[in-house]
Amino acid sequence: MSWFVLYTSARAEKRVEERLVQMGVECYLPIHKVKRIWSDRVKVVEVPLFSSYIFVNCTEHKIRELLLVYGVSRIVFYLGRPAVVRDAEIEAIREFLLLAENREIITNGDEVDIIAGPFETHSGKVIEVNHKWAKLYLEELGAKICVSLLELNKRK
Repeated sequence: MSWFVLYTSARAEKRVEERLVQMGVECYLPIHKVKRIWSDRVKVVEVPLFSSYIFVNCTEHKIRELLLVYGVSRIVFYLGRPAVVRDAEIEAIREFLLLAENREIITNGDEVDIIAGPFETHSGKVIEVNHKWAKLYLEELGAKICVSLLELNKRK
């Protein structure tokens, strides 16, 4: 048995996972929490780490039968064969999600402490956030700086 990758219909990952579990197929859908901002509220929602992908642990013969599951679009192939994902890679994804789960999501307006780098003992207010960096305003210095998200902790 190996881990294979299935491509699902758009936003059907969770429903496909439910159907596969009902069939007795071992599957893994990596989920993470993201802040979504609407006009009237901010909400933390769970979304798949990889949009439209789900990992299944089965034989190569069984993977072809899973194409009949409603919501499964196709099998992901590599070099003409169904793509195999090593167990170590699945474990690495699980470990990453465990580490990420304990971190606060940082958004505009948050007060943060800088925990590493040249401004380590300072704190500031988040002006802008992108995928890896945050632009902060440090009131005590009257300056704007960019800091890696990995070097920030949200104030409680």
